[in-house]
Amino acid sequence: MPDYPVPVLGFAAYSGTGKTTLLEQVIPLLKTAGIRLALVKHSHHDFEMDKPGKDSYRLRKAGAQQMLLSSKYRTAWIMEGDGETEPDLFGLLSRLNTGNLDLVLVEGFRHQNFPKIEIHRPVLNKPLLYAKDENIIALACDAPVAEECRLPRLPMNEPRAVADFILRWLEAGAAAGPRKFPESH
Repeated sequence: MPDYPVPVLGFAAYSGTGKTTLLEQVIPLLKTAGIRLALVKHSHHDFEMDKPGKDSYRLRKAGAQQMLLSSKYRTAWIMEGDGETEPDLFGLLSRLNTGNLDLVLVEGFRHQNFPKIEIHRPVLNKPLLYAKDENIIALACDAPVAEECRLPRLPMNEPRAVADFILRWLEAGAAAGPRKFPESH
């Protein structure tokens, strides 16, 4: 895998744990701290980006494999998948304009090899992921976990603490240069 010019940090958890909610609270804090970031989100569901009846929707439905919609306000790129093959995180990262980014946050892609914060709610009775993923660098929980954990623990319900951890992580790795990604397992 080629070098990647900016840090990539994931949020890994089982569905319904609160990844999106936490990111929604952490992103403005990072932005206020001057961090320019992108987000790559994985979904297991089919979704529509453009509205039925709009030109982009009609042209995509007519058979365009890729659709690029642009205005002075935003640009959206839509690529049709085959309905079977999962997207490749590193292929998606290659589409980002890294020249104006300090960080890429990733929601999902928990089986890929890159640094991640695990989000865990003990009440959901799901197993912890960090024991089987050496790429998890911290554990964010909303309650104490029963087992001993070697990782930094973050209070999931305190977005400022999570944002501060990310800022410290960025500072610690700022001199590391391009990031090499191993192949996924």
